[in-house]
Amino acid sequence: MSAEPRTGPAITPPVEDYLKAIYALSREDLGEERVSTSAIAERMQVSAASATSMMQRLAEMKLVHYVPYQGVSLTEAGEKIALEVIRHHRLLELYLAEALGYPWDAVHDEAERLEHVISEEFEDRIDAMLGHPTTDPHGHPIPPKTGRMPDEENRRLTEVEPGEVVVVRRVHDRDGGVLRALSLLELVPGVELRVIDRRPGGPIIVERNGKRVSIERELERAVFVG
Repeated sequence: MSAEPRTGPAITPPVEDYLKAIYALSREDLGEERVSTSAIAERMQVSAASATSMMQRLAEMKLVHYVPYQGVSLTEAGEKIALEVIRHHRLLELYLAEALGYPWDAVHDEAERLEHVISEEFEDRIDAMLGHPTTDPHGHPIPPKTGRMPDEENRRLTEVEPGEVVVVRRVHDRDGGVLRALSLLELVPGVELRVIDRRPGGPIIVERNGKRVSIERELERAVFVG
């Protein structure tokens, strides 16, 4: 089955990747309306000059609002494309995990390669086969077919104070090594944690299913709770 163009010939995979990155940074990672070009460059692993050039191009295409030195935000058209690509990505992750048996630390990279080329019919068939899911294997919400995703009120585990009881809602999915480490610690979506102690700059101690676990800072930053 060949892929059907979704948004016209100007919307290339690199354009989709940048729009997806801006959405993720603004709505899921930083929680800020405007995203700096330096943050975008870091996420895309390109130079600041390359990121700035792409922001100018996206602004000309009316997909972002770009003000030099003040950051970037998505236009309505840009957000629509970003959400469509994110929907493809997260449905593919779940399909790869549930139907094909991929481990959760391998589905992200595979979905990155496939998200730009699947047709709308293929997307709909995956969605129906999976029972119209609302979250991917890492706990991220799957955008609905139409409309916007609801706002999330999740916090990083780094923000939780000793004595609080929280539930893991989602985890970062871009680093396979981090995901494997989280899996070994059983820090997966749905798990309840009680924060016992934290040391400045050091690990956090949590209680999970009656067992105390030490979580290093790098892993702690990858966990979002509610």
